[in-house]
Amino acid sequence: MQSYTIGQAARLLGVSPDTARRWADAGRVATHRDDGGRRLIDGRDLAAFSVELAKTGSEEEAPSYTSVRNAFAGIVTAVKLGDVAAQVEIQAGPHRLVSLLTREAVEELGLEVGMEATARVKSTNVHIDRT
Repeated sequence: MQSYTIGQAARLLGVSPDTARRWADAGRVATHRDDGGRRLIDGRDLAAFSVELAKTGSEEEAPSYTSVRNAFAGIVTAVKLGDVAAQVEIQAGPHRLVSLLTREAVEELGLEVGMEATARVKSTNVHIDRT
């Protein structure tokens, strides 16, 4: 079974290594040590924890009133306005998302480089690659 370091787990969970380390220290996710003394999290434990984390979320988050469940919170890194259409780029952790939308929508949302935004993705096709 594949195991993950605290840093790898943090990247996959979209949090800082310090946060992942605190969760491990608090016993929220089980760890073990390898021969080199590094703390590792078993893949199955990490998967279960990520599902639990997604279900509980944060008390500070406003409820989501949408059918789209694939949400990527991040920061707007680029806004390119055309006469009718616009392109918005969001960096959400290691993920770069690019959305094509109307210029009117960008202006109504007041999207600018440097502001927080959430990209929501809904698709009829999802492809999974093994890494």
